[in-house]
Amino acid sequence: MIIRRVAFDHPDAVKLNDEVQAEYHERYGDGGDATVLAPADFDPPRGVYLIAYDELDRPVATGGWRSQDENGEGNRDGDAELKRMFVVRQARGRGLARRILAELEEDARAAGRLRMVLETGTQQPEAIALYTSSGYEPCAKFGYYRFHEASRCYAKPLSS
Repeated sequence: MIIRRVAFDHPDAVKLNDEVQAEYHERYGDGGDATVLAPADFDPPRGVYLIAYDELDRPVATGGWRSQDENGEGNRDGDAELKRMFVVRQARGRGLARRILAELEEDARAAGRLRMVLETGTQQPEAIALYTSSGYEPCAKFGYYRFHEASRCYAKPLSS
């Protein structure tokens, strides 16, 4: 497995984003994640976007982080917000999400971010299991879905 840094608007990133949006719609019936994201959100040093490729150079997993600071939506100065963690169905169960998560945490730590935060939902129990087993704990809700009942937010300090 090869993990590469790419732009959020890279064709493979767009393809995987379309797939994750379809899965969100399948699970929640709401058309997908309505959070506004811009390609520049993931430009280093204020973020990064990763794609894992299999042995045939097919994109099979993705994830990114973007800088967030105090913004009136529940974020704190120094936050790194995890976005678009996704593994295609045929590649699940191989530890790809855990590998991408570890790389994202290290990158955000190196960029001086203080904690990694994420929002997921009750219809994504495998995501919740990944994050809680990786040291994330429930935190105050933040972001676009902070008032939704199905929203769950987690945080992990990035201190060394």
